[in-house]
Amino acid sequence: MGGEEARPRGGGGLRRAGDKKGPEGGGRRSGPAPGPPLRGFRWLWRQLRLWRRWPRGGHKMATAAAGALGLLWGWLWSERFWLPQNVSWADLEGPGDGYGYPRARHILSVFPLAAGVFSVRLLFERFIAKPCALHVGIQDSGPYQAQPNAILEKVFISITKYPDDKRLEGLSKQLDWDIRKIQCWFRHRRNQDKPPTLTKFCESMWRFTFYLCIFCYGIRFLWSSPWLWDTRQCWHSYPYQPLTSGLYYYYIMELAFYWSLMFSQFTDIKRKDFLIMFVHHLATIGLITFSYINNMVRVGTLIMCLHDASDFLLEAAKLANYAKYQRLCDTLFVIFSAVFVVTRLGIYPFWYLRMIAVMWRAAQRKMM
Repeated sequence: MGGEEARPRGGGGLRRAGDKKGPEGGGRRSGPAPGPPLRGFRWLWRQLRLWRRWPRGGHKMATAAAGALGLLWGWLWSERFWLPQNVSWADLEGPGDGYGYPRARHILSVFPLAAGVFSVRLLFERFIAKPCALHVGIQDSGPYQAQPNAILEKVFISITKYPDDKRLEGLSKQLDWDIRKIQCWFRHRRNQDKPPTLTKFCESMWRFTFYLCIFCYGIRFLWSSPWLWDTRQCWHSYPYQPLTSGLYYYYIMELAFYWSLMFSQFTDIKRKDFLIMFVHHLATIGLITFSYINNMVRVGTLIMCLHDASDFLLEAAKLANYAKYQRLCDTLFVIFSAVFVVTRLGIYPFWYLRMIAVMWRAAQRKMM
């Protein structure tokens, strides 16, 4: 052996740090020939496996994490997905006219604006909406407070808010209370968690005011826009469509409003539909943001105005319901239902979505 350490054939066993593997080390390369490099999600899966193999950190883990994030970022902003063929993000860096082309950095101005919208909402509800609610007869008082009881409170929080007959009988014997009294306690306790009518009136009045104002602004802006009367103009010279000041303000205000709704969900009284509305606001913000970044703003203005047409009517019906104007509430709700069916279930799917699909395919063929 000549004093050298024996090694198993095929490169198996442990190696010292100075040893080399492969032809440069005097050995042979074992195993099958290397295949084509991994791409896409197969590469991402490989990086995740490497990350699990190095749980305590190190250079390889950092490299794998950076590579995975880089792949995800590249996939998210893929020009092949967002833009027509032979068009890149660099092509939209030109000055254009007016405000140039939409840029991703424009979205950053939404966050301070959303905070400002939220602050305006607080002032509006306190100094405008609340006096209006008191004027129409809505009382500034919360729900009836349930009598403090530690045992019933523990059952209400930890077990159930709607006790069955068997549990009611047990609580009746334990507290020496009548079953009817215990049922009233649970009903009053459930009502404590509901927002008072005054709060709901103020919130609906704020949304009604914003939806009505932004709808009027959208109609005024679109009335002089050629793509309202000829939807083919939405794709004329796409994506080289300059951004005007009116279009920019329309988009940014809508986006800031929905971001303010996201903020206010965590400060308002929590409702049963919290998760549903959170997902709804998140989806709306995502659609508005991505349509702005890839310059589909002309189509976006049509869709936003179409949705705002029914939103303010729903909030108006809620206001009439809170004020106990039942006939007015019914009338507004009928009008809202008719507008909703025409706009959301008629114009939107059978006109706008169909137009978007047809013109997008035509734009793709033209750019090829």
